[in-house]
Amino acid sequence: MATVELTHENFDRTVTESDMVLIDFGASWCAPCRAFEPVYERVAAKHPDIVFGTVDTEAQQELAAAFQITSVPTLAVVRDQIVLYAQPGALPEAALEELIVQTREVDMDEVRRTLARGAGWT
Repeated sequence: MATVELTHENFDRTVTESDMVLIDFGASWCAPCRAFEPVYERVAAKHPDIVFGTVDTEAQQELAAAFQITSVPTLAVVRDQIVLYAQPGALPEAALEELIVQTREVDMDEVRRTLARGAGWT
C-alpha cells in the first residue's frame, strides 16, 4: 500500500477507520525526512493491512501542534485510536519493522484499562 497524505480534513476519519496507523511527520526542507521516505515506503509496501500516513508539518500545522511535534522527522503509531508511540528521529528499516511487530503484540485491552485507571475514567 502506498502512503497516504494526512490532512486536517481526512485525519480523524483515517485514524477512526483503521486499526493501526503509522504517521511520519516531516517537512520538504528536512534532509533526514527525505532520507527516511524510501525506508517508510518500502516498509509500507510490506504491510498492506496498516495505514502509513504522512503529514507535511508546514502545510498541516494544526496536526503537528496536536501531536506536539517539535522536531522532524517524528514517527507516531496509533492503534485503536490510541497513540502508542511518538518519537522524533528517522528509524532504520529493521527498527521500523520491529516497532510494527511490538505494536501488533500490544494488549490493547490492557492499555485501555491502564488509561482508564490513570485518567479516572469509569
